[in-house]
Amino acid sequence: MNNHRRGDSDLHQVGDYYDNHRRYFDHNFEVTVVKIFSGDCYATNNADEMIVTILGSCIAACIRDPLAGVAGMNHFLLPGDPSANPQQACDAARYGAFAMEQLINQLLALGAARHRLEVKLFGGGNVIDSHSMIGSKNIHFVKEFVTREGLHVAASDLGGECPRRIHYFSKDGRVMMRKLQRRDDLRVVETEKAYHATLNTKPLEGSIELFG
Repeated sequence: MNNHRRGDSDLHQVGDYYDNHRRYFDHNFEVTVVKIFSGDCYATNNADEMIVTILGSCIAACIRDPLAGVAGMNHFLLPGDPSANPQQACDAARYGAFAMEQLINQLLALGAARHRLEVKLFGGGNVIDSHSMIGSKNIHFVKEFVTREGLHVAASDLGGECPRRIHYFSKDGRVMMRKLQRRDDLRVVETEKAYHATLNTKPLEGSIELFG
């Protein structure tokens, strides 16, 4: 029987991100792992959960209220090419703002206070197409958003050319990150290309209402 308990440096190997299980219990770290994908948003008041995602050009905002004991993560990608024309830029900004407000509103519903929110930002690598700089445009949006909304950014790791795997602990807001460079890890690139194509076809559905 192997009684070896994995340390923090091994955490990034926990679980197969692309299997069919979005939630499972990890006995080594004694937490429930919750995986989120492109377009997802998840908030929790359960201190025994770890939220996991893999990012290429996408952005993940990890947000928590340490006093209320709630935390969450989103995973979003702006549709279209915001530099192509003013209308497309407006649509992309609305889509990104909705993704951020969706997470914030879920946290508020769980008892968070907006002025106490602690934000950590990750992703925005230019992995889909280096010429279109999709990751850079996502970064530009999210930086403008948090500045405009007066949100406190406690940490960030943005840009570059490598995908990232993010593990976010709801209990204390700790984030563990690994840059992905192996061939098998780059599946995220193809996944994001497919997701981006669907956004370009129909980036917005119906009206979007933002809540303060």
